[in-house]
Amino acid sequence: MHPSDRREFQRLKLSKPILGTLGSANALVLDIGMAGAFVEHYGTAEPGEKLDLTFRWQGEEVAFHCEVVRSSVVKQPGGDGKSVLSQTGLHFETPVGDSNDKLQNLIADFVGRILAAQKANAAGETGRSAGETILATIGQARRSRSRGYVSYRLKDGRWWRIPTTSAVQPLDGFTVGDHEDELEVETLCNAYETADDEGKRLIRMVAELSTARV
Repeated sequence: MHPSDRREFQRLKLSKPILGTLGSANALVLDIGMAGAFVEHYGTAEPGEKLDLTFRWQGEEVAFHCEVVRSSVVKQPGGDGKSVLSQTGLHFETPVGDSNDKLQNLIADFVGRILAAQKANAAGETGRSAGETILATIGQARRSRSRGYVSYRLKDGRWWRIPTTSAVQPLDGFTVGDHEDELEVETLCNAYETADDEGKRLIRMVAELSTARV
């Protein structure tokens, strides 16, 4: 991940890896975010190398032109000398077609399900409420002519709404695009107040979808 992205974007650890290809080799997507992915694949890769990552989600192809950030061999070749297994960090440079929108929907769906499950487990409930569905839809493939953001900061039990030109996610709250509906933002605030540290990180990840620009 490029230094400029490190503070703005985080990756979602997938409990069930997604099968895809990196270049011409089979790959498993282990972690993914709006700026890049961490994959396991056959063969080796070098930092700075350009490769295409392709996978399918909900029956549709998602593909990105990527740059290798780092890579390490995790399994040496067997007797055939061809079974090197590597783990590689990728930075997304350019989406293919509408892959950026599809990736936003994927992350929103995964994070929304995790947050809903956490809340249901804590309350001894099952199912998914309308409020939790909102968590999964914030920023989903939506665009606005506005280029501004709003940072919501929780200080001493009170929320502060701060207009900003930066999409950086604060450690004491989250930042969304200034076009988001107030009801949806209120849902994020309520979820944030009761979330643990991992839940807060996931909520910031949902907020990042709102700030992503094409």
